[in-house]
Amino acid sequence: MFEKITVLPAFRSEQRLPWITCFLAGVSMGIACDPINAWFLAWIALIPLWVWLIHQQPFHWYQLIPAITFAIGYYGVTLFWITGVHPMTWMGVPWLASLVIAIFCWGCLIVWGTVLVMIWSLAMIFIARKLDHPLQRVLLGVTFWCSLETLWSYTPLHWTTLALTQSPHNLPILQLLSLSGTTTVTAIMAAFNGLLAEAILNPRRKSRFSPSFGLTQGAIALLVIFHLVGWWLYLRPIDTPQNQALRVGIIQGNIPNEIKLYPEGWRKAIAGYTQGYINLAQAGADAVLTPETALPFQWPEQVRQRSEFYQAILEQGVPVWLGAFGTKQGRYTNSLYSITGDGETLSRFDKVKLVPLGEYIPLESVLGKLVDRLSPLDSHLAKGDPDQTFMTPFGQAIVGICYESAYGEHFRRQAAKGGELILSASNDAHYSETMPAQHHAQDIMRAIETDRAMVRATNTGYSAIVDPHGNTLWLSQRNEYQTHLGTIYQRDTKTLYVRWGNWLNWTLAGLSVTIIAFTGIRHNRPFY
Repeated sequence: MFEKITVLPAFRSEQRLPWITCFLAGVSMGIACDPINAWFLAWIALIPLWVWLIHQQPFHWYQLIPAITFAIGYYGVTLFWITGVHPMTWMGVPWLASLVIAIFCWGCLIVWGTVLVMIWSLAMIFIARKLDHPLQRVLLGVTFWCSLETLWSYTPLHWTTLALTQSPHNLPILQLLSLSGTTTVTAIMAAFNGLLAEAILNPRRKSRFSPSFGLTQGAIALLVIFHLVGWWLYLRPIDTPQNQALRVGIIQGNIPNEIKLYPEGWRKAIAGYTQGYINLAQAGADAVLTPETALPFQWPEQVRQRSEFYQAILEQGVPVWLGAFGTKQGRYTNSLYSITGDGETLSRFDKVKLVPLGEYIPLESVLGKLVDRLSPLDSHLAKGDPDQTFMTPFGQAIVGICYESAYGEHFRRQAAKGGELILSASNDAHYSETMPAQHHAQDIMRAIETDRAMVRATNTGYSAIVDPHGNTLWLSQRNEYQTHLGTIYQRDTKTLYVRWGNWLNWTLAGLSVTIIAFTGIRHNRPFY
């Protein structure tokens, strides 16, 4: 009379514990980032997912649910700041539509991160079927995670890496960024998590290749050795020759986005940046840096109109690195101008890594009319040439405009071409404290990777001066108009990362391919 109801294994109560455990592990990875910065949690947060994936034999698709919950917890917490774009009523977007857009953007970022975790999880399940040796599984697990992060860094949506969880407070381990970029730190962290996970798994896996007594000790040795190496790199003195010293002024204009692109904001920008420039010039600045689009105009028009800011340059005679708009192929560019003390434009750098939807529309020919209203500009921005160089009266500089701070290769390429200091210009006005805190953490990593001092100017904070070891020498208050004058030193050193790029990822990939080939030969069957 009554049919028996079959409950799928995925929905049995005993199967829900891994979902919850992995979700909490993902949240732990998320709160390891700024501003909570519980960075130590990232060294164990990957363990629950690793343990779960190695257990999945035979494989069923529902067994990926813990991987999905991990990704939701990790990326959902880390990237929650994107919801700060709401409300966009100042752009003419209705309040409810603005909320929907914010949630949609947040969801897209979570989905994109989930794709990375899902691919890695599938690879780990496959590896577990083929390899008995825990160290081989660790090596391949680390290689796949690093390779996926590297691949993601070439996409338009890239922000967080495992390495970001350690910035800015774990400076010793961050010194290893100078070896092979974020892959160095990510690999060490993933290996530590993997060794501990395999130590947990080993008593449950009857394998003659699993000496459990050595896995935990190996993880601890890995942690200690690389932190000691990092300390050694961190304690090395930074050369400060006076002939390479620059007195650089920073202006934080503190102009809310709600008025930034309107007459009230224009007047406030001209007045605030002009007076700040004059004060810093008279205080002895060699050059002055302003935030991204500090003057929301096309700079050549300001020259033709002989604006107050332009006249101040002619009167004070101090070079300025000015954020403003330019034009390229009939479209605006988000640009940083290098202007000499006599008012001449020496160089211009157009932003290369544009923000999807905010500054350009992906697949514009298909989606252009559908999402056109999401752009705060009348026309979509034109992308800058990746091979640009930025000349100043003091030599070549490295430029990062806002979102570009997440792309280490962008800075490495300019350092390899001779950039001697980093100029970071951002807005960050439309987000909560989380985003500018993470943005500052990104810039700290870029300074260490390239062994360059960084001057950072933002609209509403955090503006900063960072030395080549990642120490923040000055940090502004948020949501305040501020000026600051500090000394940095130009450098022409080249780290291993600047010279060879992400060589560690290729080394790991080579070792992994060797293991795969050896395993196939040893078992007289293909690895796949």
